[in-house]
Amino acid sequence: MKRLLLALPLLAVLSACEQLGIDDPVKVAAAKEADAKAIGGACRHALRAIEDCYLLNPRAQKAAVYAGWREMDEYMRENKIEGIAPVVPRPGQAKPAAEETEAKPAEKSAEKPADKPADKAADKPKAH
Repeated sequence: MKRLLLALPLLAVLSACEQLGIDDPVKVAAAKEADAKAIGGACRHALRAIEDCYLLNPRAQKAAVYAGWREMDEYMRENKIEGIAPVVPRPGQAKPAAEETEAKPAEKSAEKPADKPADKAADKPKAH
């Protein structure tokens, strides 16, 4: 009986671990997986390839990112939803894709047609 009375306060203290700031590993793992699935879904909606999504989110669980990307892909296909152009450029890319597509028509209209290349025979020196 005395052991039960001693164990009762110990159980009460251990049950309040979350209040002490000690995270439950199961809840932390579930939260990380949910975050990674959300990242994957957002990447698909932003028309990003799964490889780009992995590059932009190296700490996210790849399996969960893929699961979220795949679920969003199925959802978008079933409901005929168009994705949106990404705002953040891919690593190593100078401009976001949306800015590049808008800039190209303006550049083409401003460009003048290039002169035809000179005759190749004129470029070669003549042998005497």
